[in-house]
Amino acid sequence: MQINQSVRMLSLTIASALMIVASPLMAQPTNVTLEETKQGWQLKRDGEPYYVNGAGGQASVELLSQCGGNSNRTWGVDDVEATLRHLDEAHANGVSVALGIWIEHERHGFDYNDKKALQKQMDLTLSHVKRLKDHPAILVWGIGNEMEGSGANATIWKHLEEIAQQVKKEDPHHPVMTVVAELGGEGEKVKAFHEHCPSIDILGINTYGGTDSIPSRYRSAGGTKPYIVTEFGPNGPWEVGQNSIGAVEEPTSTQKEKKYRQSFTALKDDSELCLGSYAFLWGHKQEATSTWFGLFLPDGRKTAAVDALTEMWGGEPDKNHCPVINSMSVKGSSEVKPGQQVTVNLDAADPDGDNVKVDWLVMAEADKMLTGGDFQKTPEAFTKSIVKSDNQQAVIKMPETEGIYRVYALVGDGKRSAASANVALLVNQEVTDGPKGKDSELPFIVLDEPDTNSGYYPSGWMGSAGAITMDESCTDNPKSGKHCTKFGYTIGGNWGGVVWQNPPDDWGDKDGGFNLSGAKKLTFWARGEAGGEKMKFGFGLLGRDKKFYDTGKKETKEIKLTKEWKQYSLDLEGLNLDRIKSGFYWTLAGQGKPITFYLDRIAFEDNK
Repeated sequence: MQINQSVRMLSLTIASALMIVASPLMAQPTNVTLEETKQGWQLKRDGEPYYVNGAGGQASVELLSQCGGNSNRTWGVDDVEATLRHLDEAHANGVSVALGIWIEHERHGFDYNDKKALQKQMDLTLSHVKRLKDHPAILVWGIGNEMEGSGANATIWKHLEEIAQQVKKEDPHHPVMTVVAELGGEGEKVKAFHEHCPSIDILGINTYGGTDSIPSRYRSAGGTKPYIVTEFGPNGPWEVGQNSIGAVEEPTSTQKEKKYRQSFTALKDDSELCLGSYAFLWGHKQEATSTWFGLFLPDGRKTAAVDALTEMWGGEPDKNHCPVINSMSVKGSSEVKPGQQVTVNLDAADPDGDNVKVDWLVMAEADKMLTGGDFQKTPEAFTKSIVKSDNQQAVIKMPETEGIYRVYALVGDGKRSAASANVALLVNQEVTDGPKGKDSELPFIVLDEPDTNSGYYPSGWMGSAGAITMDESCTDNPKSGKHCTKFGYTIGGNWGGVVWQNPPDDWGDKDGGFNLSGAKKLTFWARGEAGGEKMKFGFGLLGRDKKFYDTGKKETKEIKLTKEWKQYSLDLEGLNLDRIKSGFYWTLAGQGKPITFYLDRIAFEDNK
């Protein structure tokens, strides 16, 4: 009964869609083709080369065009009339549309072995294609978004192939694309796509932290068809490790701007296979936090990434630049008691010299750090928690209920440009002065000569551990003493890292660590073999989810190493150093080729 009713409702939906009055623009479709030239694959629109400078999301298409964007991406046709209006608006502003048609996900309960359900999905897809195919704004059909899951289910790929065959019969004027979430650990999704989907012209790839290495990783996985990066932006919350209170730390909007710029440039350089990209998100949404992915704040103010995209797309530069956030930090520990007052400091400025105004906001943490983009309810805001505030500081009275909360700083210039940052705090009734590690003397040397071990061991190999090499007795131009430590990362993709641990090989299950209270800074020397190697360094990886955790942590921003030795430093002011079990670590993302770098004299110092 339920199946028959569903089929009847689907028939009515299709019939209704076909009866909608056509857009006056739908007379002659824009002909979009794919051509393989000596230089590589090229998308052409009515015979003219067309590189996609796009964004996904439905904020102002007019503004997208003014910024130099030429294409917009959607994810589904929830309302045909609304879709037609969007297509009309896009065309009026000279913007094409990668029109998404939603394909159901197994994780939402869809059964790819149910033939009736598959036929319904096919019929609904074709109804949208028949209805919209002649609109001149259409660039490509986006059949599905991240419906492949792990990529291991061949039935899904074969169903996509069957849909693509029918779509191309119905509409020979536009290429067909399907969109996946990243490439799979060893490129399995790329391999499955090429094996099972010969009729799909373009692979769309949603990627965040790994965007820069997509050109090399796609080829390594056997990718030969053209691709479009259909979502790129800041590192996602699933790519950011939890800190000592179990929260993921969101980059500031100033830091995100650099990531958008870096990712766009890496893709633009791949003129052979990459047809363009869509930045995420042209608008705003609650996903992990209220500001993580939006290029605009919820009130519509633009962030610095919009200015960066405008510059790279060749649009009209906005003379009014966004404010810059240099830092935001909690004074003291990030773990506090219910009702405790906390001071949060902010260093922000406006590059145009405009007066800034900071709006402070306290919100509960989202119940889940979702990875699939599903709808998420906006967490509760605590408007009465702000005791006092100005443009540099806020005093917050924390809520009485235990849990993680975020303090947001929204920095505006009064001219529709803004910046955002937040810090997380844990309200915990059981807060004490904290467990202490073994007493230590300062300066405390983590790494120097191989025969003078401090008690921290480089035993915690992370990520693609098999690609990491280490030589603790390297004599190649040491900075301190007779030796330095040489590391290699032998592949161009994925990520890797090494943690200095006490006890060795322990990830929080055993007691240990050192009491480094009194240390004012952590210093270390580093250099790259070639220069330009991009790394992050820090200490304190074990969060409160572990029985024996680090009481404090800190990490550098991404550092680009030089060929010459350079000393780096982390300020330890206000941190609880009573027990530090992971005394130092480095991490890197694959950079398209193997890299080599060197470390020497890592130390916790007691003087500024």
